[in-house]
Amino acid sequence: MNFDDTPQEAAFRAEARAWIAAHAPKQYEDELRASSLGRTALKNASILDVAKAWQKKKAEAGWACLHWPKEYGGRGSSPIERVIWQQEEGPYGKLSGMFIIGHGMCGPTMMAYASEAHKRQYLPPLASGEKVWCQLFSEPAGGSDVAGLRTRAEKRGDDWVINGQKIWTSGAHYSDYGILLTRTDPTVPKHKGLTMFFLDMKSPGVEVRPIKQASGHSDFNEVYFTDVVIPDSQRLGAVNDGWNVALTTLMNERMSIGAGVATGFPELFDFCSNLMLDDRPAIEDRNVRSKLASWAVKASGLKYTSMRAISALSKGERPGPENSIGKLVAGPMIQDVATYALDLQGAAGVLSGPEAELAGKFQAMLLRAPGTRVEGGTDEIMRNIIAERVLGLPGDIRVDKDLPFNQVPTKGRS
Repeated sequence: MNFDDTPQEAAFRAEARAWIAAHAPKQYEDELRASSLGRTALKNASILDVAKAWQKKKAEAGWACLHWPKEYGGRGSSPIERVIWQQEEGPYGKLSGMFIIGHGMCGPTMMAYASEAHKRQYLPPLASGEKVWCQLFSEPAGGSDVAGLRTRAEKRGDDWVINGQKIWTSGAHYSDYGILLTRTDPTVPKHKGLTMFFLDMKSPGVEVRPIKQASGHSDFNEVYFTDVVIPDSQRLGAVNDGWNVALTTLMNERMSIGAGVATGFPELFDFCSNLMLDDRPAIEDRNVRSKLASWAVKASGLKYTSMRAISALSKGERPGPENSIGKLVAGPMIQDVATYALDLQGAAGVLSGPEAELAGKFQAMLLRAPGTRVEGGTDEIMRNIIAERVLGLPGDIRVDKDLPFNQVPTKGRS
């Protein structure tokens, strides 16, 4: 593992640092630094508008989606240069949260399966933040089983007609386009009868209903499709080969989410350094220090595991399962950290909002944390992936794996 920049990487870092210093929206820096998981908002501005403006400025100067080819709105940079940019962007990188699904998941899928004409039409506006994309996979009846979806796509002439429902779709309420996984053949095993499309989210028959979360925010949505027409030209991959297309999306999803999951430890350490318990700073209490030490070890492990992936990128190698492991460790950790912070606050921990300690940072963190453990693969799914694909352990028994989908027993049908 090498933590030092090569001369070329050092030059790139200096160039990126200088450009960010000259062009970043510094009027929002303090708010962005103070934001945390579950609470990234600006008091006097729309976070989406500010994010789009910053992304457009980056795109115009050649700093958007650095690893994408230039003809699709990127810079053609190496993977390690992308990592360096993220390190230098600092708090302004939080503005990229609006685009993580489009840039990290939808874009790579479009590059792999869309026609050249569609790539040149749709990818540059995606890279520049002009258009926002979402990912339409999860369904109420499927749970963590993506292949258990029931949204139907039926061929009618040169078009496909879509009926069904998706759920937990992040950002659907402000998205312009989405990639959509559907069932096109229920008479074959569930993984073999799927087909992927992309569509305009403003198409007739598409209804988006935001889901109000415990935090009061609505980051996720239900999406209903009623006789939605999609041209066959917007199909991604072959008919009934949607699972292979979806694997491209899922692989990029876990890299995008896993590499950037927060832990809450830096916020907790600062909090304990300033919180007074029994007339002395909380950090001087040996029980508090013991807790902090335990989480410091985990945070350090995550940091250096991420460094191992960065080092691999620097050498042009493909990272291993580090990002999946990172998500599995960081998800529960941030939930535990937030819970402990509220315990330290005592009765004040039940308050949230501006009047709470630190304006309710840890309260918001705790309310958002369960979503982190679900999105991009639940803890259980991540454990199965690591066990089977990394450790080589036997797979779970899947009795429905080879059954035609329309013969899989469901509630009320056996």
